[in-house]
Amino acid sequence: MQIKDMILYATGKKPPELVLKNGKVINVFSGEIYEADVAMAGGLIVGIGRYSGQEEQDLAGKYICPGLMDGHMHLESSMVTPVQLARAVVPHGTTTIVTDPHEIANVCGERGIKYVLDATEDLPLSVYVMLPSCVPATPMEDNGATLDANALLPWYNHPRVLGLAEMMNYPGILSGDGEVLLKVEHARRLKKPVDGHAPGLTVKDLAGYIAAGINSDHECTTAEEALEKIRLGQWVMIREGTASKNLKDLLPVVTPVTSRRCFLVTDDCHPEDLLHRGHMDRLIRMLIRQGTEPVQAIQMATINTATYFGLEETGAIAPGFRADVLVLSNLQDFAVEAVYKEGRLVASQGRADFAEVIVDDQAVRNTFAMPEITSDMLSIEAKGQKALVIGLVPNQIITREMFFDTIPVNNQIEPNVEQDLLKVVVIERHRHTGKLGVGLVHGYGLKRGAVASSIAHDSHNLIVTGVDDEDICLAANVVRKNQGGLAVVCDGKVLGELPLPIAGLMTDADIAAVSNKMERLKQLAGELGACQDIDPFMTLAFLSLPVIPEIRITPRGLVRVRDQELVSVSL
Repeated sequence: MQIKDMILYATGKKPPELVLKNGKVINVFSGEIYEADVAMAGGLIVGIGRYSGQEEQDLAGKYICPGLMDGHMHLESSMVTPVQLARAVVPHGTTTIVTDPHEIANVCGERGIKYVLDATEDLPLSVYVMLPSCVPATPMEDNGATLDANALLPWYNHPRVLGLAEMMNYPGILSGDGEVLLKVEHARRLKKPVDGHAPGLTVKDLAGYIAAGINSDHECTTAEEALEKIRLGQWVMIREGTASKNLKDLLPVVTPVTSRRCFLVTDDCHPEDLLHRGHMDRLIRMLIRQGTEPVQAIQMATINTATYFGLEETGAIAPGFRADVLVLSNLQDFAVEAVYKEGRLVASQGRADFAEVIVDDQAVRNTFAMPEITSDMLSIEAKGQKALVIGLVPNQIITREMFFDTIPVNNQIEPNVEQDLLKVVVIERHRHTGKLGVGLVHGYGLKRGAVASSIAHDSHNLIVTGVDDEDICLAANVVRKNQGGLAVVCDGKVLGELPLPIAGLMTDADIAAVSNKMERLKQLAGELGACQDIDPFMTLAFLSLPVIPEIRITPRGLVRVRDQELVSVSL
């Protein structure tokens, strides 16, 4: 829109295309809520006050709120294509997301980044990309591609690329790894934000990490950790997703002062959460019900996010801002009645109102290259009678080192249901290397059967946990046959499966159908004994990520994260 037309609309000399009349405007700049009309034209907000327009909607006192923003998510975790994700989140009031495509990039490299940008081009949802900084996450991983600093550099020219995504390789930053630092230097030279990922990092190590140019962090699990990072100048992303639920624990850090350095993110969300519990609207409801002042909560999902990423045209109801606008029936429930994207109604009463978008995805299919799994591959040789075990932490993705006494059988360590010790296996699936790591996990809870997934952060090799080797092999081979996905098996029978043929991470099926299958798979895992305080698939997915403390499993074996070294299961 030309400036002259904007002025004519704003001054009332030219009737706007659409006016939302008699609403209560939520002003994220002043913190006020007041009665006014909101005028829109050419995809922008052109005026706040009293207006008459070509089309008018009388809101009769309902609230007018900026569209919501998710400041850090991996759209691949929805397990559906971007258009299906949009159909889920837009009716909940999300009009902008910032995604880090490092899941699909770790499988397909630059082809994965291109797919994400192409598939989000024409959606009624603004999708911005932070370039994946860790492909692979560490030298300890076996993934499908490598993206060095020079490979990433040309992508900054894309108008929807905002910066460098979560720098998980904090050991590389602190040790002065040249390639890792070059990625940060490129972003800083271009004045692009650099997201962080440094769980538990503190004092001088944290200072060194931030001094390198890391602007934010989404891995805080305590208010003390978050406050230390805010004091040192970082922005804190308050996360509440399917596996990582940190919002309530971080609430004490949110004050009228510190809240402006905080914004809300989901990181990873499964389809059933998105459809049935909500997206950013759910996080705002949680904040309000915990006592956060409503406008303050809304700021953390709108203007704070926009400010951090330098998105000056969005995040508020004000002249010249993008007309991404929500109509709310009330604040306490944050009930979204209508969603306008660039001034066009795209969802109402919880239903999306936009067409499908077809994108060519052949370049990110057929990504499995691995042998069939047999039970003779899964042995753990007993070197002694103690075992180093991955201990799960309920509702968190961090793990604990645990030590158990074991009784070897035929010089092998076997799972022990009484001790809640299961085998966990990760198999390299990108290059047919045959690499395979076997360990033990405590806290998953299975009493029978096995669960398998090709969603295994961040290299997305094939991960399986189970009670006996035969079921572990069956679950793994079902996923292999499907070119990716999930499987639950027991006693030699396949109880349920969900194929994910797009990079082994996603499907083009309808998100409601995927949600129904996911709920059934989780129910099946629960019936086999999986603990109720974990998500059986999201929790499994993070067991192979060797940048999150304390202990992980990769195709190379058991990894002690703090030392970035392989360690023996049997001691």
